[in-house]
Amino acid sequence: MALYQRLKRQILSKVVLVRVLLILLVFACLIAFYFLAIKPFSHLTISLPDHSGRTNFLLLGMAGGNHEGADLTDTIIFVSVDQSSGDTLLVTVPRDLWIPSLRAKINTAYHYGELKQPGAGGIVLVKSAISEALDQPVDYVALIDFSVFAKAIDTVGGLDITVDRGFVDSKYPIPGRETDPCEPCRYETIKFDPGLQHLDGATALKYIRSRGADGDEGTDFARSARQEKLISAFKQKLLTSPAKLLQLKNTVFEGVVTDISPDLYFPLAKLAFKSARTKLRIAAITEPLVYNPPISAAQDYQWVLLSKDNDFSFLASYVKDLLTETIQK
Repeated sequence: MALYQRLKRQILSKVVLVRVLLILLVFACLIAFYFLAIKPFSHLTISLPDHSGRTNFLLLGMAGGNHEGADLTDTIIFVSVDQSSGDTLLVTVPRDLWIPSLRAKINTAYHYGELKQPGAGGIVLVKSAISEALDQPVDYVALIDFSVFAKAIDTVGGLDITVDRGFVDSKYPIPGRETDPCEPCRYETIKFDPGLQHLDGATALKYIRSRGADGDEGTDFARSARQEKLISAFKQKLLTSPAKLLQLKNTVFEGVVTDISPDLYFPLAKLAFKSARTKLRIAAITEPLVYNPPISAAQDYQWVLLSKDNDFSFLASYVKDLLTETIQK
């Protein structure tokens, strides 16, 4: 039960990143059409990789900043999009999944890759780790620093949010102080009063990431609702202020590390619009596909998750079945 609850919290915490990434994807589409208007024929012959009619992506999220562990990818989402129908499958991968070839958790792959080859090694190694675990090729990777969303909100002038229920969170983690010997010094108290509030980027992130309030606002359901409210406000701000899109261009792309080249923006834009017209299928790698073994020297005394029977073929079959599900319907 403890493992289930831990995995559940990790999966629910990824919901906001998925929504943010989808907004950024739509934004990329708009930028692509802007470039198309300037160079109307330059992108028409570019085709995307095709694996049984699908193109695969890996979306990664990290906290960023200068504190220890800032480049650990604690949000890992495998995304596969059907090029014809737009069917989109998202599979959340637990950050604690142990990768034997790395002798480390999967969330460290980007970190170790960058240590070995700065600027490129992180993407290469994380692609390899995911392919090892899921037996699926990864065509493109996009890694997003959470701070970019705060910068994006500041770029559009902040957001007006109606807080339905006020709350106080006295244990909101302070970035960079996770291991402070003074435990109370690791946290700050944040407060949101009910009613209309104008939030800047940093405050907006606290609003959607808070999980320590008493009562209903401390639940994952309330947190998810706050995230939905903020995402809707952000989209509405962009729709009513189209000029903000170009202002966001530099902000967004400064906070994204990717191996997607500009000549792919247009074909990816077409794929994104197809995806936007379909309902997302979201799955997660949890029990019984993975389990938490006793802490031992075999995994360097770390809390980890292992694939069922220590064999990645179970994960591979699970993902393959999900990918072929639409074909069988």
